[in-house]
Amino acid sequence: MKTYFLQVKEVIQETADTITISFWHPISEQIKYKAGQFITIAVPTQDGKKVKRSYSMSSSPAADTAVAVTVKRVPNGIVSNYLNDNVRTGDFLEVIEPMGNFFFEADENSQGNIFLFGAGSGITPLISIAKTALKAEANTKVKLLYGNRTEESIIFKKELEILENQYKGRFSVQHILSQPQGIWVGERGRINQANATLWLKDACADFKKDHFYMCGPEEMMDGIKKIFELYDVPKDQVHFERFNAPMQEEDTVNIDEIKKQTVKVIYDGDTHEFVVEPHQTILEAALEQDIDLPYSCQAGMCTACLGKCTDGKVKMDEEEGLTEKEIAQGYILTCVSHPMSEGVVVEID
Repeated sequence: MKTYFLQVKEVIQETADTITISFWHPISEQIKYKAGQFITIAVPTQDGKKVKRSYSMSSSPAADTAVAVTVKRVPNGIVSNYLNDNVRTGDFLEVIEPMGNFFFEADENSQGNIFLFGAGSGITPLISIAKTALKAEANTKVKLLYGNRTEESIIFKKELEILENQYKGRFSVQHILSQPQGIWVGERGRINQANATLWLKDACADFKKDHFYMCGPEEMMDGIKKIFELYDVPKDQVHFERFNAPMQEEDTVNIDEIKKQTVKVIYDGDTHEFVVEPHQTILEAALEQDIDLPYSCQAGMCTACLGKCTDGKVKMDEEEGLTEKEIAQGYILTCVSHPMSEGVVVEID
C-alpha cells in the first residue's frame, strides 16, 4: 500500500456535524481513483500510536481536480471527531492510497441508467458516482433516492440542487425525511422496500439494463435488495457499500468455540509468531503486539489485509469482501479472521 502525506486544500462545513476535506495532489503525481472508492486517513493518538479510518471520496475523478472526503461525526469516534475539530487548511494528513471494490467506471457507450439509494452519510460515494456518470456518459440518466432525518441534516443539499439545474432531464433527487422540522412538503419516513419499489416503478425503464448503487443502513439495503431479487436483476448490476460491516448473526463466530492459538504470519520477508486470544482477530492481535501488518477498513470489505491461509483452519466473521474463488483458494482477511485450529500459517504478499 502506498502512503501519502497530503496537504489540506480546503475544509467545507457541509452540515452542523459534517465536513468535506479536499487535498492537494502530491507535487510529483496525480492520485488516481475510481468513483465510489475510499482512502484511509491515519491520525495520532495521545499514547503516540495511530488510528486509521476509511472514508469514501465525495470527489469525482472525472469532474473534480482535488481529492476530497466527507466526514460525519460519530459518537465517540476518535478519527471523525479529530478531523472535525482539528483539521484546517494547510495541515498535512497521512493518507493511504485509494482502494475498495464498490466503484463505478464510466462507459460512454452505456445504454442503461443509474439509480442511487443513500441515507445520511451514505451519500458520500454516491455523489462521486453521480458526478462521474453525468460528466463522462452523455446519455446516462442518474436518479437518487436520499433519506435523512431533517432538512438541515441533508449533506450536499446545495450541491445536489446545482447538479439538478446543471443536468436538467438527466439528474434528479427524491428526498425523504424521517423527522422533518417545520414545513416539509416532500416524502416522509425512511427508505424501505415499499417506497423504494414505488419510486423505481415510476423512474426505472428497464431493470435488465440499468445499474443500481446503494450505501446506507443495513436494514435499508436489505429491503432494497429484495426488490432486485423480485425482478431478477442480474447480480453484477447491483452494487452496495457498507461503511461498517456488521456481522450477520448466522456468520458470527461463537467465542465459546475459539481457543487461544499461536499463529504464524509471513509478511514482507519476515516471519511473525504471536498469540491470538479468543476475543481477538488475527489483525487485532498483531497490532496489539506492534506487528505492522497491512490493513485499512478493519471491516472485511476493502481487502487491504488479504492473506492466504496455507496451514490450519481459520473462520471469518465476514466474507463479503472476497469472491467465492478467493475463498476456495484459501484467501482470508486478517481483520475478521479467527484461528480455529493449531498451526495456522498465513502468507501475506
